[in-house]
Amino acid sequence: MSNLEVGIVGLPNVGKSTLFNAITKAGAEAANYPFCTIEPNVGIVDVPDKRLEVLHKMYESKKTTPASIRFVDIAGLVKGAAQGEGLGNKFLSHIRQVDAVAHVVRCFNDSNITHVEGSIDPLRDIEIINTELCLADMETVEKRLEKTTRAAKSGAKEAKAEEAMLKKVYEVLTDGKPARRVELSDDEEVMLQELNLLTMKPTLFIANVAEDEAATADKENPYVQKVKEYAAHENAEVVTISAKVEAEIAELDKEEAEEFLKELGLTESGLDRLIKAAFKLLGLLTFLTAGPDECRAWTITKGTKAPQAAGKIHTDIERGFIRAEIVSYDDLVAAGSTNAAKEKGQVRLEGKDYIMQDGDVTYFRFNV
Repeated sequence: MSNLEVGIVGLPNVGKSTLFNAITKAGAEAANYPFCTIEPNVGIVDVPDKRLEVLHKMYESKKTTPASIRFVDIAGLVKGAAQGEGLGNKFLSHIRQVDAVAHVVRCFNDSNITHVEGSIDPLRDIEIINTELCLADMETVEKRLEKTTRAAKSGAKEAKAEEAMLKKVYEVLTDGKPARRVELSDDEEVMLQELNLLTMKPTLFIANVAEDEAATADKENPYVQKVKEYAAHENAEVVTISAKVEAEIAELDKEEAEEFLKELGLTESGLDRLIKAAFKLLGLLTFLTAGPDECRAWTITKGTKAPQAAGKIHTDIERGFIRAEIVSYDDLVAAGSTNAAKEKGQVRLEGKDYIMQDGDVTYFRFNV
């Protein structure tokens, strides 16, 4: 995984581009009319990690490189997009490339901002987007089914298994439900992965609330409660954010931003919470490398073994992997230095089967 990529979707005028601009400071056009976003805007955001600052001081490193996430702001969808309404199919091709989908839902009233459907109803909005994604996936599955059915008729065993799986998926999509709700065996999941279905992608919901509700909406806003109930059935995360507040934070320096958040009764920005939710959703963790030249955070999937983690840094290190020298971040900081941690027996030598943990400060030994 190079940059983790999250596609931001939603109906027009739900605050999608405002949020995107705020979190990436990228200045995409945010206007009160549909389709002002045609080409997807891309912004790369550093993943906040206080551990890097501590290691930077400890090793007096020349540079510090955080992990990063790519956010892709995709044109506002409307009813009929799968049939080419609005920017339909163009939009759908952009979203196929992302690792996860962040679905922005409007949970505030504002007579100055028109809603494309004429009223505020987050569940209806979610259903409109879901329907479009299901229709697009149905088309993909139909095309594949035609091919597979021909192959299955000639008696190909694999084709028969794939045909049965595709029919199962098609039935669920026809019902307007996402493909991720289909119960599949491991083999079937592998087959389905190839199709890159939109409704198989992990999804989180962003409930966009008014500025004066930024700290309270999580518990008090009835629209947000509805989104949370819906998300619970989908096993999806919900992050409550005020795009307006994020836009203001984007204009401030670090100290001012912290002060502003405190005044609002918030402990961290919406962006920080969104990144945490994306990591949780995708089962990601961070390991660290540290030294006088550079301190760096690396993103890997939970369950990754040491040689594959080494491959994130360079394929040669994976190929020539001998051992990983590892100390947990907390032990290292408590000891005060690598040497002190070694004296306490906290630096371990791990082999090829070691499963990496979040916060492992790692030095890879290799020979090519």
